[in-house]
Amino acid sequence: MAPLKHLEKENPIIDASFRYFCASHGILTVEDFLLHDLEVLAAFSDRQTNSDRLKEAITVMLSLVERQCHSWLNGMELLEDLQRNKHILSTGDIGTDSLLKGGFREGLVTELVGPSSSGKTQFCMQAAASVAEKHDGRVLYLDTGNSFSARRIAQFGSSSDTSLGQKFMSRISCHTVYDIYTLLETLQGLDVTLRSQVQTNVSEHRLRLLVVDSISSLITPILGGSGSQGRALMVAVGYMLKKLAHEHSIAILVTNHTVGAGGEGGKTKPALGETWKSIPHVRLMLSRDHKNSNCTISILKHTSMPSGQTMRITTHKDNR
Repeated sequence: MAPLKHLEKENPIIDASFRYFCASHGILTVEDFLLHDLEVLAAFSDRQTNSDRLKEAITVMLSLVERQCHSWLNGMELLEDLQRNKHILSTGDIGTDSLLKGGFREGLVTELVGPSSSGKTQFCMQAAASVAEKHDGRVLYLDTGNSFSARRIAQFGSSSDTSLGQKFMSRISCHTVYDIYTLLETLQGLDVTLRSQVQTNVSEHRLRLLVVDSISSLITPILGGSGSQGRALMVAVGYMLKKLAHEHSIAILVTNHTVGAGGEGGKTKPALGETWKSIPHVRLMLSRDHKNSNCTISILKHTSMPSGQTMRITTHKDNR
């Protein structure tokens, strides 16, 4: 869940005084707040000089959480939502589209896992170009390592017409994100923006793809040690990504690196551990044979397809 400080902008009652009070009881995030005994917290607030304001802030916190909760949907409602609002978007690569029975699914978080120099960034830029050009949709590209290249994305366009190329490139926005807090703030701001667009019936070139390249470079530095804050922040990011994907019918693509599996004959596995493993709906592994520059992509996990299927794809040798 999000750090409490991120709630202050729209809820001034959650100010520094309230956050200091919460921090004194080990509460730093919304998740910490929910795990705490609120009756005990309210009792402690009675001992403070600003007791009424603290209790009001506790009430506001509870109302914010309740607004995030949604009514349960039955299977038929979920199927109708899938058929009506969740479309399939081409990845820009024929082999990958064939493997995924058409491409990315809107409403799902797809994770692309691979070692350094395996082609993850190129795959992301190719997907961005494909969605902007072929599906007439907007793309938001969150770049965490200065690897975004507008020139390379433009090269993925299929049209030789300069004006058409400019049109699809104008639908791709790139924001640089260097830490987990900025990422959370960006995702929360995006949620607010998309909700306001629905209310004002703004539908031209709606956002169809969100790329985070790479998610692991932001999460890895906050993990480790005995503290739980890093893990809570990771869960908060995962929650926001799945929320955006489902509620706004967006296809979300994130990249993750690999780490040694340990004691398994030199094999590797996706980074970020078991907690993150449950977050992406789809997990794809990208690998490269550096002897001949051939790349293969395989399904590690998919909500509607068996794992283990593999397809050879086309990438450029110099891309990550």
